[in-house]
Amino acid sequence: MIRLLHTADWHLGATLQGWSREAEHRAALAQLVAIAKQRAVDAIIVAGDVFDSLNPSADAQRLLYDTLRDLRAACPHARIALVAGNHDPAARLEAPRALFEMADVISIGAFARRDGVFDARAHLSPIRDAKGRVGAHLLALPYPRAADLPLVCDGADGAVRAAYREAVDSARREMGQGETGMAPLVVTGHLHVAGGLESEGSERRILVGGEHAVPPDIFSPDIAYVALGHLHRPQSVGRETIRYAGSLIPMSKTEIDYAHGVSIVDIDDSGAVTVEHAPFSRTVRHLRTPATGALAIAELEPALQALDLDESAPIENWPFVHLAIKVEGPAVGVKAEVDAICEKFPLRVVSMTVERPQALAPAAAPLRLAERKPADLFREAFEQTHGVAPTDDHLDCFERLLQEG
Repeated sequence: MIRLLHTADWHLGATLQGWSREAEHRAALAQLVAIAKQRAVDAIIVAGDVFDSLNPSADAQRLLYDTLRDLRAACPHARIALVAGNHDPAARLEAPRALFEMADVISIGAFARRDGVFDARAHLSPIRDAKGRVGAHLLALPYPRAADLPLVCDGADGAVRAAYREAVDSARREMGQGETGMAPLVVTGHLHVAGGLESEGSERRILVGGEHAVPPDIFSPDIAYVALGHLHRPQSVGRETIRYAGSLIPMSKTEIDYAHGVSIVDIDDSGAVTVEHAPFSRTVRHLRTPATGALAIAELEPALQALDLDESAPIENWPFVHLAIKVEGPAVGVKAEVDAICEKFPLRVVSMTVERPQALAPAAAPLRLAERKPADLFREAFEQTHGVAPTDDHLDCFERLLQEG
């Protein structure tokens, strides 16, 4: 049996309203290393967005190298693989390749090609158990940037599908030339796969064109496991073996209730796969105050007193708080009042929404279809289908078709 630890979306170097997340990252990564050692994994796969920005700080890079060192010490024989996500500097992840190879770490920033053809040898590597037996192959593919995609395809969906088909077919041919060609294939991806639940305010829509997600059927059923990154909620999409491990820590208030952690994947000799989510314990609290609704200014201080905050905690362990405040009159001075109250407590306010009672407006009479302009109907239908507004070219084409009809 081969055992994998699948993780993604570390976002090292991220801040929250200017506050460092390093303490949270170090605590989460220490748990990741402990899980890898305890579960005796044969591979650690980091499926993109290792860093939060294209120009990561020295501290963020140091944290990556510290973690790789600790993982290698904890799991001496394990395959360790990093792939670039849309946040990552692809070239910078590949630059230390010679040093990474000394530690038996794979780092893939872009799709490799030789004479214009996908080079599977740059992406494909064996996953061995503790006795050295090959139990699976890893095809490590990063976020597909525009330069990685075929020039002539049916939209972004078709381009990504073609790129993955070429990569998997090439890997199969390469595997077939060895004695372990029948070993299960594990593939990585940093993509938005349709059906996956997004986290509002955290994840960028990353495909060019009108579509921002690809269907799960781009991954053929004979792929044993697909280790995905990009979406921050741990979840499977399409089938149990196409999975997002989720982010290490909450990246926005919409992620407060996620069970952040890693995926542990077992692949037995028959190719059967079982997946288990291993959650982390959270070292820094993320709170909505109140949990639902909104507070009046007069209710804020009692609500904060009820949070049972630790006055002696270091500032890096103070909870992050998202406030919802209701006002009925002018909002002038509300922020100053809130700040004055919050300064009395060991907490970090990272967002505040102001809610007002909404007067019920009379419902407008629905327009009849005959009263709507065809161009407006086309624009609404296009946006509902594709998630973006039609371009001038789309509108011109529609007008021509309208006139010809």
